Amino acid sequence: MHRERTFVQKLSLFFKGLVMGAANKVPGVSGGTVSFVFGFYEELIYSFRKINLKAFKLLFNGRFKSFYAYVNGPFLFLIIGGSIFSYFSVSLVLDYFLENYELYVWSWFFGMIIGSIYYIGKDFGTWNTRNSISLIIGALIGLGISFLTPARENDNLWFVFICGIIGVSGMTLPGLSGSFILILLGNYVLLLVDSVNVLLNVFSSLLSGNFEVLSDPIKIRYLKIIAVFTGGSAFGLVSLSHILGYVLKRWNKIVNAIIIGFITGSLGIVWPWKHKIYVTGSGNFLLDQKGNKIIKNYERFIPELNSLDTLLAIFFIFFGIGLILAIDYYERKRK
Repeated sequence: MHRERTFVQKLSLFFKGLVMGAANKVPGVSGGTVSFVFGFYEELIYSFRKINLKAFKLLFNGRFKSFYAYVNGPFLFLIIGGSIFSYFSVSLVLDYFLENYELYVWSWFFGMIIGSIYYIGKDFGTWNTRNSISLIIGALIGLGISFLTPARENDNLWFVFICGIIGVSGMTLPGLSGSFILILLGNYVLLLVDSVNVLLNVFSSLLSGNFEVLSDPIKIRYLKIIAVFTGGSAFGLVSLSHILGYVLKRWNKIVNAIIIGFITGSLGIVWPWKHKIYVTGSGNFLLDQKGNKIIKNYERFIPELNSLDTLLAIFFIFFGIGLILAIDYYERKRK
């Protein structure tokens, strides 16, 4: 797994990290699917598995260069660095487009996931009975998750830590959207919108010389929340990677069949044509702590084909499929 990379390859890895970070933030889209399609999934799992007892011994003994090399640091630095940078750049752009052009963004994602199913499945090999059953199980689980009802927001720090562990699963499990899981847990807005925005505000204030923000109890509360969430995410990445590395080694075909099925089932989450269903009580909409309507789930529908919006949405579906096929063509040509 360890190898010297050219500047272009390093830039490419950082870009892939950007895309994975953006995908992790969008409900219904899995960063793990991005890593699978872009061809660095196995190296990602391998690198996280290297964060073990031996790595910590190297770190505590002050052998920082050895630690960096042992955990495949150059690779992790570019991928994780790109993902983190994405949260404060590409993700904000995506937030804007989701707010103003929601149908077209979901259509684009829907197309990319269809393309990803082809991309991952084309080299699978033999579909025997065991693999086919695994595919169906994965699809049913993915479909079932899309119809679950979200919980209420909960800022208890132990629960936030658990959200970090579960939410980061989208990076290591292709097809499982960590962001959508956070919606089901009720903490998507708290952890990936409000806390990130407060963190940005605190950073910009500190850089401008305004240290009074550190005495603001509300901002300190959000900083604690995002710190605990980050800790849970780091713990989840390492622990899940060790588990996945083991099962991928022992049951590679079965796990890949479940992943393909899971991604297929997740199409229900990103179906472009849907209405939001809000939680109501006594005839009124129930609001969260910030006054926003609480989303219960989505009502999906078949669109009218004579609508310009529908035709544009279908165009973006094919654009998303074409993007993945272009990546596939580029990868095959490079080999």
